[in-house]
Amino acid sequence: MACGLSRTGGQIIAFRALQGITFAFITPSSIAIISNNVEEGKPRNMGFACMGFSQPLGFLSGLVLGGVFTDNVGWRPAFYLAAGASAVLFLIAIWALPKDERNHSSVSSVLRRLVAEIDCFGVFLASTGLATLSYCLATLSADIKNIRDVPTIVLLVIAGCSIPSFVLWMHYRVKIKKTALIPNSLWRSHVFTSCCIMVLLTNALTNCMELYSSLFFQQVQGSSATTASLQVVPSLVAGALTSICTGLLVHRMPVLWMLLISSSMSTVAPLLMALIKVNELYWKNAFFAQILTPISCDILFTVGLLIISDVFPKHTQALGGAVFNTCAQLGTAIGLSVTQVIASSVTSKSSHADKSSPPALMEGYRVSFWTMFGWMMFVCLVCLVGMRRVGVLGVKRD
Repeated sequence: MACGLSRTGGQIIAFRALQGITFAFITPSSIAIISNNVEEGKPRNMGFACMGFSQPLGFLSGLVLGGVFTDNVGWRPAFYLAAGASAVLFLIAIWALPKDERNHSSVSSVLRRLVAEIDCFGVFLASTGLATLSYCLATLSADIKNIRDVPTIVLLVIAGCSIPSFVLWMHYRVKIKKTALIPNSLWRSHVFTSCCIMVLLTNALTNCMELYSSLFFQQVQGSSATTASLQVVPSLVAGALTSICTGLLVHRMPVLWMLLISSSMSTVAPLLMALIKVNELYWKNAFFAQILTPISCDILFTVGLLIISDVFPKHTQALGGAVFNTCAQLGTAIGLSVTQVIASSVTSKSSHADKSSPPALMEGYRVSFWTMFGWMMFVCLVCLVGMRRVGVLGVKRD
């Protein structure tokens, strides 16, 4: 609601940041709720499958509805619709979600636990590192020459110092036997680490493919926002069907082959868009690229959540889920920024006089699609190395 009522760009950024904080609360809590309240086997598989495809489904639905709203009634009603849907879901959650069985004596005791158990300095280091890195990437995406500016250099140095400092701080917190935000021991599981790397890149692929496909349809082929939104609908349908099938069949197939096959299929998507011709019919390459794009990400979300529930004990599953989700969101931020830097840089060096012409823009988009193809090739390699010893997941234990 606040985003829809905003009058300046700064207000929208601030309210969107609050939305991001809310999303960060929801995901690990949802993982803990499913792990603790849904029995192992098919029920939990379907629970994680539904949760896994909800994120890309929401993104794609927003992209489609955003195009329709923008072409017809404007962008503000889109935020009003989101606010109404959130209010309805809030009321449903009060009735549907299980109650917390832990008995807290008072609000003051909860606040004392928060102060004692939350690693505030670790939060500061992590937030500083990620925020400054994201800002620098966003600045560079606007103009690659900003890398020479003093503020950008200073922020890059801060990001470069904050991230290793965070790792050292986590080691120190564990050494003095205090709560660490993300213990370094979490990364000792090569399966979990591989999952985080893969979800970072596959989520980057999904979001970048949808954005640059939409830009290709609009800026290069001249389609309207509504038409471009409808052209990415196959990705939404394919993602939903993939997640449902994953929930039903994940316990019947080894994880390595499931992830390797799905990653290979999604690798073809940016390849098709990189080779596409400007005036080519939608049904020749672009349609199949939209179908193949979400397959790897949707399957990986479900499998990744099952791996977290299988590898970690119950009291650390929410933490593992939070880290997994953070990697996914970080992939979106880094992926969009990196591809924007690449696209704008290539377009600016184009031989075409008009840098906003479809041929000039297509040169930048094409290199961005090749970059996404490279990401997915690396994902396949990580899958082969990191998942080679993982068997079948989602089987009910006696």
